[in-house]
Amino acid sequence: MIRAYAQEKAELHKFELLNQDYVSQNIRLAKLSALFMPLLQGLISVSFLMVLLAGGYQLLEHRISLGSFVMFNTYMGMLVWPMIAIGWVVNLTQRGKASWERIMELMREEPAIFAGKSKESRELQGEVRFEGVEVKYPAGLALKRVDLEIAAGETVAIVGHTGSGKSTLVSLIPRLIDPTRGRVLLDGVDLRELDQQWVRRQIGFVPQETFLFSATLADNIAWGMEGATEADISRAADLAGLSPDIASFPAGFQTMIGERGLTLSGGQKQRVAIARAILRDPRILILDDALSSVDTLTEESILTGLAGVMRGRTTILISHRVSTVQNAGRIFVIEHGEVAEQGTHDQLIASGGYYADLYQKQLLEEELEAI
Repeated sequence: MIRAYAQEKAELHKFELLNQDYVSQNIRLAKLSALFMPLLQGLISVSFLMVLLAGGYQLLEHRISLGSFVMFNTYMGMLVWPMIAIGWVVNLTQRGKASWERIMELMREEPAIFAGKSKESRELQGEVRFEGVEVKYPAGLALKRVDLEIAAGETVAIVGHTGSGKSTLVSLIPRLIDPTRGRVLLDGVDLRELDQQWVRRQIGFVPQETFLFSATLADNIAWGMEGATEADISRAADLAGLSPDIASFPAGFQTMIGERGLTLSGGQKQRVAIARAILRDPRILILDDALSSVDTLTEESILTGLAGVMRGRTTILISHRVSTVQNAGRIFVIEHGEVAEQGTHDQLIASGGYYADLYQKQLLEEELEAI
C-alpha cells in the first residue's frame, strides 16, 4: 500500500519523528539519572558537614556530651541508606502501579459473548430463525427488527447494497456477535443457550476477509480438522476449484504460503477458505461474498462443484452477483438493515424492486463486455 501510493518518504519521516522523540526522552532520563546520584551524594555530604559544625559547636559549648555527638552521627549514617532505598522503592512502586493498572484493565474486561451452558450431543438439522433481531453499533442500527426463517437443508441467498447489514446478519449465526435485541434460534433453541464451541463446529463460515496462516497449503485447508487425510484435503480443494492452481505449484499441497496468504491471489485465497469450510462437512454453510475475487467462469465451476455439497445442508450465500444467487431456493434483499424483499429469482424479477434493478444492470454490463 505504501509503495502503491508512493508514501515511502512520508512514512520514513513519520518513523524518524517517533524515533527522535523516543531518543530525546531517553536522553532526558539519562541526564536526570546522571544528575541524581551526584546531587544525592552532595546533599548527604552537606548534611554531615552541617551536623559536624552544629554538633561541634554544641560540644565546645558543653551543651552535649561527646558520646551523644558520636551517637547522633552514627544514627544519621545508619539512616542514610534506608532513606535512599525508600526512594528507590517508591520509584519501583510507581512503575509497578502503571503496569498493574494496564493489567487490571484487561482482567476486568468482560467478554461480549458468554458461552452457553447447554452441552449438545444431538445431530443438528440446520433450521435457522431470526426473531425481531436488532444489532446496534456505535454508529447506529445495523439491523432493524429482522424476522426471517431458513428451513433445514434450504439454500438461500442474501443480497443488498454495501453496508446494508448482510455480513452482520450472518455473523449472528456462529455467534461472532450477539443481537442487541431479539434472538436467533438454531433448531428452535436460542443460540445463547447453546455451547458456542459446539455450534461453531457445525458451521462452515467463509468470511469476506479471508485469513490464511503462514503454513503449507494443506495445513491451511485442514485448519481446525486434525484428523483430515490427504484424500479429504484433495477432495475439498477440488470442489473449491483449486486443483488447477495446485497443479501449477512446485510443491503442490506442501507449498508454503505467507502470512495472510501473501503468495496467493485474491481468488486463490477465497478458494482456500471455501475448501477449508467444505472439509468441515458442516450442517450450515455460510459463504459471505466468497466468490467476489474470481472470474465468472471460475465462479460457475465452483458453484457446480458446490451443488453437491450444498444438497441436504443449510446454505447461505451472500453476493453482489446475480449469477451467484439466482439458483437459490429463496433470495432475501436487505436494505438499510431490514428485509425489503424475499422470493425466488423469477418472483423478484417480476416485482421490479432492488433485485430486478441489480439484474438489469448486470445484464447490461455483460452485453457491454461482449461488444
